[in-house]
Amino acid sequence: MAAAAAVEDDVHCPLGEFPCGNISQCLPQNLQCDGRTNCPNGADELLCGKSVYCLFIGRETFNFPNVVSASLKCPPSSSPSVCSRCYVFFCLLRFLSENLITSLSPGVFRELNQLEWLSVEGIDIPDIQIKMFHQMKNLSHIYFKTFQYCSYAPHVRSCKPNTDGISSFEDLLANMVLRVSVWVMAFFTCFGNLLVIGMRSLIRAENNLHAACIKVLCCADCLMGVYLFFVGVYDVKFRGQYNQNALIWMESVECRTIGFLAMLSSEVSVLLLTYLTLEKFLVIVFPFSNLRPGKLQTGVMLASLWLLGFIIAAVPLMNEDVFGNYYGRNGVCFPLHSDRGEKPTAKGYSTGIFLGLNLVAFLVIVFSYSSMFYSIYKTGINATDVRSRLHRDVAVANRFFFIVFSDALCWIPIFLVKVLSLLEVEIPGTISSWVVIFVLPINSALNPILYTLTTSFFREQVEVLLCRWQRRHILKKDRKSLTSSTILADILLALHDSVSLPLNKSSYLR
Repeated sequence: MAAAAAVEDDVHCPLGEFPCGNISQCLPQNLQCDGRTNCPNGADELLCGKSVYCLFIGRETFNFPNVVSASLKCPPSSSPSVCSRCYVFFCLLRFLSENLITSLSPGVFRELNQLEWLSVEGIDIPDIQIKMFHQMKNLSHIYFKTFQYCSYAPHVRSCKPNTDGISSFEDLLANMVLRVSVWVMAFFTCFGNLLVIGMRSLIRAENNLHAACIKVLCCADCLMGVYLFFVGVYDVKFRGQYNQNALIWMESVECRTIGFLAMLSSEVSVLLLTYLTLEKFLVIVFPFSNLRPGKLQTGVMLASLWLLGFIIAAVPLMNEDVFGNYYGRNGVCFPLHSDRGEKPTAKGYSTGIFLGLNLVAFLVIVFSYSSMFYSIYKTGINATDVRSRLHRDVAVANRFFFIVFSDALCWIPIFLVKVLSLLEVEIPGTISSWVVIFVLPINSALNPILYTLTTSFFREQVEVLLCRWQRRHILKKDRKSLTSSTILADILLALHDSVSLPLNKSSYLR
């Protein structure tokens, strides 16, 4: 233990190696205190006699409480009686990663309040608890298998790995690109959807029911902007000290609430887009059928979709014993990436949503728009003006392409990440961060443009509004100019009267 404390902090070595005092040479950890001088300056054997060292050399797999009964090898200088009573904790405890340990019980580090370095990388700790490391007051450096474990040792000065790609040891959002992007995406998502809601309310709609559906869609998409806004706010709040607050944050009501909002926004948006697509599909492909929904049916359908989305987002919050901390698996509170510590029910539920409901909805949208384009193309074959028909078909194709492309851009990466995580394929954390911050909100940001701002009817109505505003401005300006001219004429007339009156009076007296 004393030798461990003597390591120079200004020399950095790879995991599993130690520095030779104040020189830059690094050697494998098993050469430290082995009774032989390996460092040029002899630093690997300094202070070794002041501690009891036992080397666990077994290659069997043990549960941790049974390791102390395994065979121990003592250095020649140590007393056999002392070595027989020594616990594996005093055997270069910092490096447990090479010992094939399968589990760590909650009280396993209870008496090790002087330990400063600990390496348990490569070891799964499924029932990890904060009290496992709480009594290790002098622990300053710890090495885990995953970054998520770092939140259970909030008092340490350094924890590796120090990021999962989304969050880091210091910050909720790991880098400057994510910090800037979350605010940009939040602004565009909220501003775009609120603009469409306002414009749709002011402009006379060609189809009132369709306009109502678009406004409801914008409300759902706006929730994604609210979610991103709060992620940015809490990133600022925890700046520089995230790991000290990570566990409290991920288990908090606030984290679960914004995770609920993100899931609600995502699912309601998917369901509404599918409904709007199917409605348009029936009108275009079967124009003479009486399948167009009325006002009552539309209202009932919109309410049902919101209720279904609310239930999907709320179910994981109802039973923590079954779902665990469903929304608190990462710092951004969104359950995209599955891990081994996730409960089977939560993993199955998440898979059913992303690879079941959302995948089916995406395929329905792709099939429907493909059928609509084919139907429009087939209907226009007999048109006499080939050039106008071609121009119209290209415009429709471009519009349909961008709608399907935006859906694909959003959901295909999510599907791939979910499948790879289920197959337990190692996914770089940077990919998960890009998916959550950029890919997931992309539909919410683009929907106002695709479903409102690019439509010909909306552009025509905006042009009409601008013409009216310009005409009113000109009339107001002309009226103001006319009023100014009238006032000036009245002033001149008054001045003329005031001057001519004395003249007339003097001539009268004369």
